[in-house]
Amino acid sequence: MTEILLARPPCRVNVLRNKRAKRFTLRLDPGGDGAILTVPANARERDFRDFLARHTVWLEKALAGQLARIMIADGVELPISGAACRIAVQDGKRRAPQLSGGELVLTGSGAEGPRVAAFLKLRARDLLEPAARLYARKVGRRVERIALRDTRSRWGSCSSTGTLSFSWRLAMAPDAVADYVAAHEAAHLVEMNHSPRFWRVVTDLVPDWQVHRDWLKAHGRALHRYDFSADT
Repeated sequence: MTEILLARPPCRVNVLRNKRAKRFTLRLDPGGDGAILTVPANARERDFRDFLARHTVWLEKALAGQLARIMIADGVELPISGAACRIAVQDGKRRAPQLSGGELVLTGSGAEGPRVAAFLKLRARDLLEPAARLYARKVGRRVERIALRDTRSRWGSCSSTGTLSFSWRLAMAPDAVADYVAAHEAAHLVEMNHSPRFWRVVTDLVPDWQVHRDWLKAHGRALHRYDFSADT
């Protein structure tokens, strides 16, 4: 991956070479920091720098409308399984965060961001691992390993070795959306592409998958607004 620092607009652009890409594709980084340019594997650096120069105005406008980051702290609202929950920090002996009456309750001292992130990772694993293994069995395949990451460019991926990886931020999406992503990646155990046959497998697993994909397109970027770092 190549990183380019632009002077106009002042931002970072990560260049991803993809052997399946046939054209240049520019999009905002879902994490709210710069942009991502996907190029064919044999693209020359001069070519993608020229492409960025031609799209300066688009990138300026897109960055200007980018969603502001939200630092995780007491009183902040964030979605959990698609429902708004308020972070409530209370005195007392420190213990694992608990969902209670529309609040995510944190007791004791410690930076809120990492504690909430740890809660979401556990919740994502509890949602995604059984769903992915169930869908894999339905298509007659085996999942070798489940990995959770804070990925920005995709919600899930499937390796040729049978490892399924997911963004733990899916714990903030509606459960049905996370379930669709699990099915989507399990379907890649059959077809490592997005061919019509692949989508037939997905449809067999989740007939209304388009609804959940549309939700991610409309609201997925907002899930990357939340900053779980300790620096609040």
